[in-house]
Formats: sequence, C-alpha cells, structure tokens
Amino acid sequence: MKIMKDRQVWTGSAALVVLAGSSAAFAAPTEYVMDVQMVPAFCSLYPEYAKKRKCLEGYSLSISGLYPQTTSQNCTTHSSAKLSPLQAKVVARIMPDDNTRAILWRNVGGCVPMNASQYFRTIINYADRLKVPEELTEQENITISVDTLRAKFLKINPQLPSNALRFNCQQIQSASVLTSIKVCYRFNGNYKSCPANIINTCPKIVTIKGTY
Repeated sequence: MKIMKDRQVWTGSAALVVLAGSSAAFAAPTEYVMDVQMVPAFCSLYPEYAKKRKCLEGYSLSISGLYPQTTSQNCTTHSSAKLSPLQAKVVARIMPDDNTRAILWRNVGGCVPMNASQYFRTIINYADRLKVPEELTEQENITISVDTLRAKFLKINPQLPSNALRFNCQQIQSASVLTSIKVCYRFNGNYKSCPANIINTCPKIVTIKGTY
C-alpha cells in the first residue's frame, strides 16, 4: 500500500501469516491495534516530519505500527529489524522510512511472538485487506462527518464492525484535522471491537487534509 499523488488505493486481500511455533517465552497478546496515519496532516502539523520520505514523496497514508495490547511495561527487543531487500521494498509501500521501522520494531518486538520479518509481513497482510474510502486519498481538503466516514469504511469492508474503528484528530484553529485511524484486531487477524483504552478524539465533523 503506497498511496502517493497518483492515489493508489488499498485493494485485494492476502492470507494471514501463520505465527504458530514461536519460541516466545510469554503469553501472546490477544489483541492488536493498527495505526493508519494521515500523512499530509502529520507533515503539515509537525515540521520534523517534513524531511521524511513519506512527506517528500507525497504519501496520503502510511502505517505507523501494529501495536500489541499487553500488560507488559517493557516491549523492547534487541533482535534485528533487518529485512530482505525484497521484503523491505514491499514494506516501503506503507512504511517508507527505514529508521522509523527499526525504532518501531525495537519498541514492540519484545511483546509479539514473531520475528521482524513475520511482524512486518503481518502488517502488510492487514493493510492489504483493509480498503479505505477515496476521501482519504483526495488531493483537496475535505470536510466530512465521522459517521459518514465510518459508514464508508463499513460499506467497502463487509467484515469490519463499526466499533473496530477509532478516529483521532488535532484541533487547528477552527478545524479538527484527522490525523490517524486505529483499527482493532484479534490475534488471528479478525476485526474486533476496540478496547476501552482506545478512544475517539474527533468531534462529529472533521477535516481531511489533501495530498500536497
């Protein structure tokens, strides 16, 4: 999923990676939350993002991470985040910055029963399966109600429950700008209702910043 100025969209589906046989010495998390980042919003809100590849190349969306829901206070790992050149190229469609991927793995790898290659393959599978409304990849700013945006997600993703989505915003002057969408999953990759600690931070009406 690389959504750039030509507005490629997420389509198709992929088989979920099999995680059985892991030697992880901890109880596997039963839930995951995938964070879909609205790149134009972040690039305009935070100057430090401006030189990141996803900003420079005009991405509309990217994945900031797939986060295990766990009681552990420390999910860091010292295992390698290195991917094969082919896999790195595929992952770059939705997570283009190498250093960002390495930091993500270092921060969550200790709480997932898989290695880095399996983890990023899982993210690819989840992203490939999730279809996104065209409003999220337009080149112009759009004002839309959260209820309408949710309904559009549900229409093109029949297996997605309405309460499996959470919308996050940041207030800028008089507008609430959509910055990310969180999608909740069971361990087996099926969608599920988001837990209570994953909340909406958007009002009824939001602004989606267009690709710049």
